[in-house]
Amino acid sequence: MTANTINSLQTSIISGELPLSRLVKDIGRKIDQQQPEIWIHRVCEADLLDRAAELDALAQQYGNALLKALPLYGVPFAVKDNIDVAGLPTTAACAEFSYLAQQDAFVVRRLLDAGAILIGKTNLDQFATGLVGVRSPYGIVRNAIDPRRVAGGSSSGSAVAVATGLVAFSLGTDTAGSGRIPAGFNGVVGLKPSRGLFSGSGVVPACMTLDCVSIFATDVAGAWQVAQVMAAYDDQDGRSRRVAMAPVRRRHRRVAIPADCEFFGDQQAADAFAAALDTLRRQPDIIFSKVPFAVFAEAAALLYEGPWVAERRVAIDDFYRNRPEAIHPVVRGIIANGDKFSAAQAFSSRYRLDDLTRQAQRLLAETDLLLVPTAPCMPTIDEVLAEPVRVNAQLGYYTNFVNLMDMAALAMPATPRADGLPAGITLIGPAGADHLLAETAAAWQGLFNGADQSDVISAQPLTFNEPIVEVAVVGAHLQGEPLNWQLIEGGARKMAETTTAPAYRLYALSGTKPAKPGLVRVAEQGESIALELWQMPLRHFGSFVAAVPPPLGIGTVELADGRLVKGFICEPAGLTNAVDITAFKGWRAYRAAV
Repeated sequence: MTANTINSLQTSIISGELPLSRLVKDIGRKIDQQQPEIWIHRVCEADLLDRAAELDALAQQYGNALLKALPLYGVPFAVKDNIDVAGLPTTAACAEFSYLAQQDAFVVRRLLDAGAILIGKTNLDQFATGLVGVRSPYGIVRNAIDPRRVAGGSSSGSAVAVATGLVAFSLGTDTAGSGRIPAGFNGVVGLKPSRGLFSGSGVVPACMTLDCVSIFATDVAGAWQVAQVMAAYDDQDGRSRRVAMAPVRRRHRRVAIPADCEFFGDQQAADAFAAALDTLRRQPDIIFSKVPFAVFAEAAALLYEGPWVAERRVAIDDFYRNRPEAIHPVVRGIIANGDKFSAAQAFSSRYRLDDLTRQAQRLLAETDLLLVPTAPCMPTIDEVLAEPVRVNAQLGYYTNFVNLMDMAALAMPATPRADGLPAGITLIGPAGADHLLAETAAAWQGLFNGADQSDVISAQPLTFNEPIVEVAVVGAHLQGEPLNWQLIEGGARKMAETTTAPAYRLYALSGTKPAKPGLVRVAEQGESIALELWQMPLRHFGSFVAAVPPPLGIGTVELADGRLVKGFICEPAGLTNAVDITAFKGWRAYRAAV
């Protein structure tokens, strides 16, 4: 692969610089030269070439509308081998457990329908039980930067496949941090969504009530592009949810950090996190506060020390009872602990988790997100093999609580360690904070040797799964204008550029800051005025309207196609000393001319 971001890769493909047939052949050759333990199953070259030919034909069919129809056209990806792909075995890193998948997992089907090219299925900690990447009979997955270090788990192969440039993105799963720890250790982005935002249909469960399909990508924009495709309600999945998204923050961000951090003696990890915080503290739009971390640490401990280990037993109960010798000894020992807990203990722990979650909500009530190190330390493979349970538990210190507390998270590279190894930070927010976290991380990329992609992501909320209202804007709220942030922070999405019906006049109002126009419907001598049409969640519309100052207001505007939508209008009193600018046919044309 000659490009490592989805955007740059698609640019090369669509321009003809990189034909799809050459792309898949190049990937195959590169895989042959890389770590074989990354993969459990690969799609054969003949099938990849058939897929390339299929996509080439679709490109001819769709023409200029290609990326609208196939937003992931030509993008190579991999999936963790606990996610079903029709016609390929699903092993969960256990050959004796293996079965031939009859249909694609819901999320895989959506990616293929969007034009992506599946390269293969990746290695993992067996049954997605581990944060280390060493618990697989298919081999220990080595870190992409330092082969002596663990890659992180359980989604080890998926993260390394992205970090080594074999694919542009990959799917993992995340229960305790499996979509974040490997991202941090290999210097890539790991998006862990709100529970239920991505369907779990066709995924071998670890802890079904906590599991999330996750995304690895080289940058935040790429991960968000994939999320746009995957985020869809699945009525066949009992845990799928229509998650209401929190709006992004375009002016300032309120960030909580742990009052005291734990790094288990890894001074380089501590120094890297401190350096990342120093970089962020220099930004005037970030307001920091400290919160005690004991609440989150206690919740994190429940995942493996409490009755949730019994849920891992439930996931593979028949196989555990009939073929225990086939299970990796460390994994088998963890799952066996599920027998220690009674139903009464399960309820008691559930009640305690509820109390801890409410305490966490109070601690974070006046903040937008919680910022933590992705991992407290970065062990070697030998250190993990020597003490597999203790080291694994340490790695989950900043991750285990997230799914238990129904939170979203995004891991991103930050200031590297002094030894040159990656060090990540993770942004965490309540369920529905996915867009907020992605936009924030996209902005912060620019501080850590990446590109600031916040403008791109801010205008791309996920598909609305709730009532919406259409809003027509003609002036200071247009994209790129000084008040556009009010739409963005209201969770709005730009839908179209069009005009009013030929029944309006436009005025430059006097004395407004920032400068604003007034749109007035007239009985005669009306013109068509340029506007943008935005969609906004109905729950944000009231606060948006409340912020509109006189003489402007929100009324009903007729579009060129005859539709009636809500939009900006001007009170007659506001036209005093106003200048008629109707001849310019729009605010932007007027501003460009004066």
